[in-house]
Amino acid sequence: MGANLSGFCAATSVFGLAKKSSDESSSWRARLKSGLARTRSAIGGGLSALIGRRKIDESLFEDLETALLSADCGVEATRALLARLRESARARSIEDGVALSAALKDALVELLAPLERKFDVSRAKPCVIMIAGVNGSGKTTSIGKLAKWLQGQGHSVLLAAGDTYRAAAREQLEAWGERNGVTVIAQQSGDPGAVVFDAVSAARARGIDVVIADTAGRLPTQLHLMEEIRKVKRVLAKAMEGAPHEVLLVLDANTGQNALAQVRAFDDALGLTGLVLTKLDGSAKGGVVAAIARQRPIPLLFVGVGEGIDDLRPFVARDFVEALFD
Repeated sequence: MGANLSGFCAATSVFGLAKKSSDESSSWRARLKSGLARTRSAIGGGLSALIGRRKIDESLFEDLETALLSADCGVEATRALLARLRESARARSIEDGVALSAALKDALVELLAPLERKFDVSRAKPCVIMIAGVNGSGKTTSIGKLAKWLQGQGHSVLLAAGDTYRAAAREQLEAWGERNGVTVIAQQSGDPGAVVFDAVSAARARGIDVVIADTAGRLPTQLHLMEEIRKVKRVLAKAMEGAPHEVLLVLDANTGQNALAQVRAFDDALGLTGLVLTKLDGSAKGGVVAAIARQRPIPLLFVGVGEGIDDLRPFVARDFVEALFD
């Protein structure tokens, strides 16, 4: 009886965890769909709604081209998607909008799939993550959310307030540190390189798993400031062999095609290993992800859809595409 009861309890516990995981996954998909509301609006209320049961003709392809461009997909990605779609329509003898909608979904997933990458911080201890981005991109907030996500994966985290130019940035990072219960290495003023060097040293001494180093926000056109951020990267390499292990760029989804220009500039300067797309909150158009995938396919590691601490999740191409369809 006792063994049966124990087994029942264990099964109930597993069922409860599975249900919780399923509920969280459904909640995230709903938030992602909400975050892509403006993108769907730009393409006629959703790709499925735009295509509907229409006849496959040149007029439909022209409407699709306009819709994809309006969603910030960019000229190159739009042309590639339409070429792939025309090819599929011919090869499969597609004659109605329902089948074409499925083909377009497959083409989008195929385009975005290379951006998926598992975020693995176990290859070094500490794993040093350097965060870059322009002012106002949501960089500091994303650091706080990323720290929370890493803690949820069982990792200890330490933050480095490397944006020494703005007191508000340091204070904001310290607030996130307090909220997450993690240490923040900061200085009232001074050289950002010294701050990140001290942070790596502290993490090694304390056995911390991950260091996340903030850097000052800057425009990619400010060449002297881009040189300063390269200096921070060099200091991290001196603090620990192989560091930084990740160089992430935070992008504001509201900037449209300008996000692609930022990716190019920061990648050329720093050698990016991943991207974080923020502020996908319903007022932004997320089609720029397609442009990035086509022209500079750097892994999109995380997507943020709101201001909540849990509103940052790993990017999954299939989920992203499904959110574009009704």
